[in-house]
Amino acid sequence: MIHLTRRDWLKRAVGGAVLVGFAPQSPLFSCRSASAFGCRCSSAAEDFRYSTQPDKQGDIPEKQGNILVVVQLAGGNDSLNTVVPYADDVYARSRPTLRLDERQVLKINDYLGFHPRLKALARHYEQGSVSIVQAVGYPNPSQGHFESMRIWQTADTKPTHLATGWLGRVCDVLGAASSGTLPALFVGSIRQPFTLNAAQTIVPSIGGPGELRLRAPAGLSDSAYIERLEQLASVARRSDGPLAEHVTRTTATACVQVRKIQNVLDAPQQPRGYPPIELARHLQTVSQLIRAELGIRIYCVELGGEEPGGFDNHAAQRDNHAALLGQLAESVAAFLDDLRRDRLLERVLLMTYSEFGRTIQENGRRGTDHGSAACMFVAGGKIKGGLLGEHPSLLEKENGGLKHSIDFRRLYATVLRHWLGVDPEVVLGRGYQPLEGLIA
Repeated sequence: MIHLTRRDWLKRAVGGAVLVGFAPQSPLFSCRSASAFGCRCSSAAEDFRYSTQPDKQGDIPEKQGNILVVVQLAGGNDSLNTVVPYADDVYARSRPTLRLDERQVLKINDYLGFHPRLKALARHYEQGSVSIVQAVGYPNPSQGHFESMRIWQTADTKPTHLATGWLGRVCDVLGAASSGTLPALFVGSIRQPFTLNAAQTIVPSIGGPGELRLRAPAGLSDSAYIERLEQLASVARRSDGPLAEHVTRTTATACVQVRKIQNVLDAPQQPRGYPPIELARHLQTVSQLIRAELGIRIYCVELGGEEPGGFDNHAAQRDNHAALLGQLAESVAAFLDDLRRDRLLERVLLMTYSEFGRTIQENGRRGTDHGSAACMFVAGGKIKGGLLGEHPSLLEKENGGLKHSIDFRRLYATVLRHWLGVDPEVVLGRGYQPLEGLIA
């Protein structure tokens, strides 16, 4: 018989075994830990433009069960060959080798059409669960991958000294409102995107559902190990100091979460129609965690890999870009279908973003260069599907690309106010009005 002493339990708990593989990824973890034990900690990472302990969160009760899934497209997605202005003569003249004509696209109207590899996503557009937000960008755009991606991730055009991302600040708001829950999670195989950097909240990263299983010591089953930990965490005892008390609370919470996760992972899996694509596997993991009801409000996944990213097609763009769009469409469509089958889609909003679009004119290598504005996809059960915003004129260029007409922070403000129930001013600062006509 295996005897698990209190000393053993504390060693394993502090070592992270009972935290179900949720390893802290935030560079501010030391400050977070210090505050948990009643200590004070000063950090150069404090963002003075944004409140890390907001006085007003704006959390609306009916929004508390809503979930946001953010898909990062690294490299600068070519918006013009994603949602194609096939009837525009400027488009045709500007792209002698890359243009798609009306016979190739999946028509949206008499001017625009989806790239043919977006067929799976176009089906959801026709069903009213996908919106295309057009000409999204920001003033005086940067054309550097790192610089522009950091702007999108922080929601600030001067992000040099910022230590938190916009979703990280959302996590701090949500964490302050609901102590003990995990606000966000990154599911992917690259470094966690900066957008999840938080000041007071640990946001973990996982590569797949296998990392969520509790690994019991030799001689104990997973279930028996959880039971033993639950027993130790529930035993009344004299105070052992702030560290032991913190570990006790954390262990009790982790045990509850572990049981929820294992119930989902151990349930007989029905075929869900996910293709054998890494993005699809990560979205399938997200769907499993949504079913586990862990209280996670924000999930991030990615397509394109590490910077500069797979969407950076300066040469031989046609086939490379088509392959990425196919992966995006098939993965997202499978995710939406999966959630709709179990009537979960109305609780989920999925949003894509990329650091910039591409130039209108193709270059001499059958590719495109860094541009400016681009379209974004927003999908979900409560989305007002269709086109939002006007398609920009191809004659009015911005950095050689499309000119933006919608500031991306207005889209963020829409998601914050109307989906997550969080006051946009706390996260973004003043001046960004939510968009109308996106969320029902």
